Amino acid sequence: MRVLLAGATGAIGVPLLSALAGAGHEVVAVIRDPAKRRLVTDGGAVAVIADVLDRDALLRAVDGVSADVVMHQATALRNASRRLTPDDPTIALRGRGTANLLDAARVVGAHRFVTQSLITGYGYRDNGERLLTEEDEFGVHVGTVADLVTDSSVATERQVFAAEGIEGIALRYGMFYGKNAFSDMFADMMRKRAPVLPRGRTGTTSFVHVADAAAAAVAAMERGRPGEAYNIVDDEPMSWRDFLMTVARTHGTPRPVVTPRWLLRLAVPYLGCLLIDTTTRVSHAKATRELGWAPVHRSVPEGLKAR
Repeated sequence: MRVLLAGATGAIGVPLLSALAGAGHEVVAVIRDPAKRRLVTDGGAVAVIADVLDRDALLRAVDGVSADVVMHQATALRNASRRLTPDDPTIALRGRGTANLLDAARVVGAHRFVTQSLITGYGYRDNGERLLTEEDEFGVHVGTVADLVTDSSVATERQVFAAEGIEGIALRYGMFYGKNAFSDMFADMMRKRAPVLPRGRTGTTSFVHVADAAAAAVAAMERGRPGEAYNIVDDEPMSWRDFLMTVARTHGTPRPVVTPRWLLRLAVPYLGCLLIDTTTRVSHAKATRELGWAPVHRSVPEGLKAR
């Protein structure tokens, strides 16, 4: 298939370029920064320069391009502010960016659309010990700033499922780790001795290695059922305390600096909601059953060793 890919230079995008090429697919990559053209072309893709959030520029850039599938993996996590707001670039990419890419799908003649969602859509709350499935409520509000992230996942899913003439599929990813993902971000913070570990109990979540996330995207594109969401996570949920300790050991950084819970909530409210308030254990059984996908890296310690 011929794929129009947004987000080709990100943490998932780089391994995704390799995964798509390895599966015999052709890629046209939408990139915002011309300086990254070489990164894309070295991966065997054709680059077009456009900002996904600029609808008119995007449609001009893809005019004359043909594709079977549009894949939305665009984020702007490096540009996220410490205090989450409705105009956060990643939130905008999942809302307005999805709408623009759906318009681009019609221009290039694509009838299939795979979008990036997140397991945080199950709510920034204690979801208990059981594994959540795609049958559980999605889009749960808890009355904090983190609801903005939840709403962004709902926004992208609803748009692709409702788009006329489009076979929409959503991937509800766990917390990304691997190159340029959460593990690298926290490793950098620990090298700088930034206070990142809340005192006392932390939440627990499901993670996924970026290479496994890329493989799942290819599987969903090839075999996913239209109108369906799939949880994409590894086999072993992990507390944030254990995650940070594992990252510190693997990357050779100082141990995480402990900070009072109230201070983390005050300084970085969204991170406080995620690390302190949220326990979300998730099952990938549906993705394994329907997509034939399972994580190669079954746990964070295993995946970081293979990094």
